[in-house]
Amino acid sequence: MRSTMRPRALMMAVASALALGLAACGPEQATNQATNPNAAAEIAKFLDSEIKDLSVLDRAGQEAELNWFATAAAPFQGMEINVVSESIATHEYESKVLAPAFSAITGIKITHTLMGEGDVVDRLQRQMRTGENEFDAYVNDSDLIGTHWRYKQVRDLTDWMANEGKDATSPTLDLNDFIGISFTTGPDKKLYQLPDQQFANLYWFRYDWFSDAKNKADFKAKYGYDLGVPVNWTAYQDIAEFFTGRTVDGKKVYGHMDYGKKDPSLGWRFTDAWLSMAGNGDKTNGGPNGLPVDEWGIRVDENSRPVGSCVARGGDTNGPASVYAITKYLDWLKKYAPPAAQGMTFSESGPVPSQGEIAQQMFWYTTFTADMVKEGLPVVNADGTPKWRVAPSPHGAYWEEGQKLGYQDAGSWTLMSNTPADRAKAAWLYAQFVTSKTVDLKKSHTGLTFIRESSIQHPSFTERAPKLGGLVEFYRSPARTQWSPTGTNVPDYPKLSALWWQNIGDAAAGSKTPQQAMDALCKAQEEVLARLEEQGVQGDIGPKLNPEESPQVWFDRPGAPKPKLADENPKAETVDYDTLIKSWQH
Repeated sequence: MRSTMRPRALMMAVASALALGLAACGPEQATNQATNPNAAAEIAKFLDSEIKDLSVLDRAGQEAELNWFATAAAPFQGMEINVVSESIATHEYESKVLAPAFSAITGIKITHTLMGEGDVVDRLQRQMRTGENEFDAYVNDSDLIGTHWRYKQVRDLTDWMANEGKDATSPTLDLNDFIGISFTTGPDKKLYQLPDQQFANLYWFRYDWFSDAKNKADFKAKYGYDLGVPVNWTAYQDIAEFFTGRTVDGKKVYGHMDYGKKDPSLGWRFTDAWLSMAGNGDKTNGGPNGLPVDEWGIRVDENSRPVGSCVARGGDTNGPASVYAITKYLDWLKKYAPPAAQGMTFSESGPVPSQGEIAQQMFWYTTFTADMVKEGLPVVNADGTPKWRVAPSPHGAYWEEGQKLGYQDAGSWTLMSNTPADRAKAAWLYAQFVTSKTVDLKKSHTGLTFIRESSIQHPSFTERAPKLGGLVEFYRSPARTQWSPTGTNVPDYPKLSALWWQNIGDAAAGSKTPQQAMDALCKAQEEVLARLEEQGVQGDIGPKLNPEESPQVWFDRPGAPKPKLADENPKAETVDYDTLIKSWQH
């Protein structure tokens, strides 16, 4: 939803909020909580040197919004606040540029620590376990929404903004402008996290090679249809086969890229919606994830209680669609990717497409966009435009219209319940500052991890779009709603996610078949669910396992799990990229 708050209305809202806040404090308290005396000068310095004209607000609106932060921060001046996030470009910008600016404007000393994503989750779990306040706020993936909702160890932001944290909640926050709010909302319709950065997992391909007349003619002669963006996995496989071993620009190239080392990063290769791309799970019915069965294959009942992961309990982790997904992953990795890919991790495989020898990649994180458009790369033209494009991911044979089609990461601000209220308020002010309308457009241009509709639609991104390979067009399109993070069916993300790389790694290593690996995975997930049920730590929204039944009982019922298809290679389908983009723009 587009924000409609005009600068004049914004200033009036800020003024009204300030007046109410001072009145609530009382004359004596307001006097004792004077705004940072350097605020006005620091605001002007920050806007002049850093924001300039890269904001969705005009200068008056920017000043009004930042003046509110300075005033609201008055009670917390001198406090030293510690927040943490993973190390990606967006958060580096926050840590190095925005945190010092916020400190200078408000008088709150912010230390924004960067570490690996796994380390962030470990610290968060430690704070949950010990009750000791290690960090005052965490930017952690909204993949943990089911964990946070069930364990009740994070602040419910809906209640927080209306009550305890009201005086520290910006009148210009405008939640309707955030594109990922549904990802951070629990089944109880309460908001538990505030999105800070988002990036999708899309199909990446060499637009120049796909547009080449000889490549197009040779492909059509061999396969009988036009070379284009693959709509389904059958077409993707044909394209991978076509380009693998073909000489392009004087060198032999590959038709696919992936990674296969048995490593923790192999886990999110699959939990990040690979199975739903194949067609496992149920339709989303207007929500962000499949219900009652999600892309992890976990089924929940009408009260959102997890009831099974294996087909015998109504789950889909080891169903035909999931086994098909793993089988295709292994086949393509071995046949069409560079041989070294089988021994690579996520971080090692990431730069490979930029080296100019890969025709397409099914599973490409848009967080790599900034690194993929650097001057001098083999995949960038002399004028700075990319030789590549991104497009919606193709879907597998089991996929149906209405199902989730891809993954979208949403790193989101999370306030722990055991953080003292004053520290939580100070951290909450910083979280809103780095996601504010004053700041977000510049931050979006820096990290290309969009969170606000107003930034996505800004004319500056219309101007920059030709150099971003379709990223802007995707985020402006209706297609983006089919991309979402892990949802609320997963009751303990850290415990369950650790099972994936180990079990699927066995299939990648060849020690288990895809069916054996997924059978082992679903059983391991159900063991965790059973322990949570026995412990009762999640109360009446925790797991309550179904009794086991014959898989055929579940296959005969509507929805997931679906029975095995007689033909897992339907007719190939492609679409012309330029035609696809035009369809989004009308």
